[in-house]
Amino acid sequence: MIALSLAEIAEVVGGQTHDIPDPSVLVTASVVRDSREVQPGSLFVAFVGERADGHDFARQVVEAGAVAVLGSRSVGVPAIVVDDVQAALGALARHVVRRLGATLVALTGSAGKTSTKDLIAQVLRRKAPTVFTPGSLNNEIGLPLTALSATEETKFLVLEMGARGIGHIRYLTGLTPPRVGLVLNVGSAHIGEFGGREQIAQAKGELVESLPPADEGGTAILNADDPLVRAMASRTKAKVLFFGESDEADVRAENVRLTDSGQPAFRLRTPSGASDVTMRLYGEHHVSNALAAAAVAHELGMSAEEIATALSEADSLSRWRMEVTERPDGVTVVNDAYNANPESMRAALRALAAMGRGRRTWAVLGKMAELGDEALAEHDAVGRLAVRLNVSKLVAVGGREASWLQLGAYNEGSWGEESVHVSDAQAAVDLLRSELRPGDVVLVKASRSVGLESVAQALLATGTEGEVAAR
Repeated sequence: MIALSLAEIAEVVGGQTHDIPDPSVLVTASVVRDSREVQPGSLFVAFVGERADGHDFARQVVEAGAVAVLGSRSVGVPAIVVDDVQAALGALARHVVRRLGATLVALTGSAGKTSTKDLIAQVLRRKAPTVFTPGSLNNEIGLPLTALSATEETKFLVLEMGARGIGHIRYLTGLTPPRVGLVLNVGSAHIGEFGGREQIAQAKGELVESLPPADEGGTAILNADDPLVRAMASRTKAKVLFFGESDEADVRAENVRLTDSGQPAFRLRTPSGASDVTMRLYGEHHVSNALAAAAVAHELGMSAEEIATALSEADSLSRWRMEVTERPDGVTVVNDAYNANPESMRAALRALAAMGRGRRTWAVLGKMAELGDEALAEHDAVGRLAVRLNVSKLVAVGGREASWLQLGAYNEGSWGEESVHVSDAQAAVDLLRSELRPGDVVLVKASRSVGLESVAQALLATGTEGEVAAR
């Protein structure tokens, strides 16, 4: 974080100082909420959670080097006490962002946010120092913490914004007002909470509504291939730049294809020129993510050649998102178990089919959460798609939703043991260990709450004697 005194922080957040002998002491390191991340010069933010109360770690973090605690009560060590810790954290982030002078890029969408954010960051940091959201810390706590990790040297701040309802993104853009806003897509993620795609579009579009007008540098980057996103152009006074495979897109992909290993290749065309891209990531769905990143980079002054080189060398930075590992026996495990929705599930299955040409393929799938009344139809459709893509075997893991996956496959024409329903992760591991052969490709994917990453981890563990850890 940029250096701020405890006195200035207290004034910004409207807090009272307690047990602080010298209010001029500076916070010079990170602002953290995890006591294990404290460094000398840190500010520790104490939240009261369901499992732990951050205030209980106050003395420990000060002994580790934190200069003070930002909390809701006095803790016997240097502290700034406020009524609402979350609101105070947001106010501090807003203050720091105003001081920074960095270009703030914000992105949202139903699927692909984290992968796209990682691509944007890897492209932009070739141009200038870049800070970006770690993992998926895209909510009202994770976002300000990311913003506060920027320093005076930061030129680009890339922030992923999530939403579970109307007004959420409006709140986040109020904390960290972006100059460039990117909307990837409107899909089915959290549709049970929103009530429908139109409501999701309303919430995601709050991002472009927050942008400054074009004559003040505001730019909305929108997916030309998604009608609900394309329509958001009417909701902003910012300049609009379209990306996609459509001929109408300003930044588009031509001659899209997959390599023999399932990695996308295409010719990138931007208003400044064209250049070829061959990605290290897996699956054709990354083409859209790459075009979104390219549009951001183009808007911020990079050439087509610079962008193409960066995209071709970019890696996956966030865990359990199409992590591809080949075992010594030739079995390939694709761990995409961080989360799942219908769009990302279909993309992962298509990637599996491409990667597994001429090989046996396994789709180990579990529940897609928060689909509301759409849950039965969406799980059924995924099961059917697995059959249409000629996936060799579907292993549906879990309860009711898994049974719907298996039923969809059966109704689409799965026969014999081409699809099977197992009760839990350990049963899936036992089945796979007994039936996998060298050269097989295994995809593991479900919503985060299912914890199917344990299946991938067990398959990659040394030896075959381990069991799935209890959750």
